[in-house]
Amino acid sequence: MSGEFVLSAAARGDAGKGASRRLRRTDQVPAIVYGGTSAPRNIAVSQRELVKALENEAFFSHLITLQLEGGNEEVILKDLQRHPSRPLILHADFQRVSRDRKLHVHIPLHFVNQDKCHGVKNQGGIIQHNANEVHVSCLPQDLPEFIEVDMAPYHVGQSVHLSDLRLPAGVESVELSHGPEHDIPVATVLAPKGGAVEEAEQA
Repeated sequence: MSGEFVLSAAARGDAGKGASRRLRRTDQVPAIVYGGTSAPRNIAVSQRELVKALENEAFFSHLITLQLEGGNEEVILKDLQRHPSRPLILHADFQRVSRDRKLHVHIPLHFVNQDKCHGVKNQGGIIQHNANEVHVSCLPQDLPEFIEVDMAPYHVGQSVHLSDLRLPAGVESVELSHGPEHDIPVATVLAPKGGAVEEAEQA
């Protein structure tokens, strides 16, 4: 999955709030690269380039190539600091990755067939999302863009648990690795208002 996202980056020597403010005035985002066997590195990336990349949901769960003088870095995005009222990124954290070392990453959930869900279509229920992402462990090359959750077969009163998710090969749930008591629901089909559940007549 590497190569899908590429960001140009430049090393920066100055640190501190004053230096960061000066960078932002030139449409640059102060950032840091850390992890692996190398020392943390202060960098700057283009505000415009980063904001454009963030429009794609996959950017949050894919490998990113940082193009730096002296050699590229393969990283994942670990954290963002956003401006509280303006569409600006104030700071970004990138973590180096190794091809042979597993990552812990939060992957978005995509709920499909919600309108075809038995509990909604035939019983008048509503779907409650208990989670919008799942914490997984996998090698960088196995990172999925998202995990699909098919809601079609679920009835009122039923829940989709972590153990029900179909994870791609090489991808494991971090929560479930701690034991079955961590098998939390990610979505539940709730009864309609008033609690009455009636099966609709089938044609």
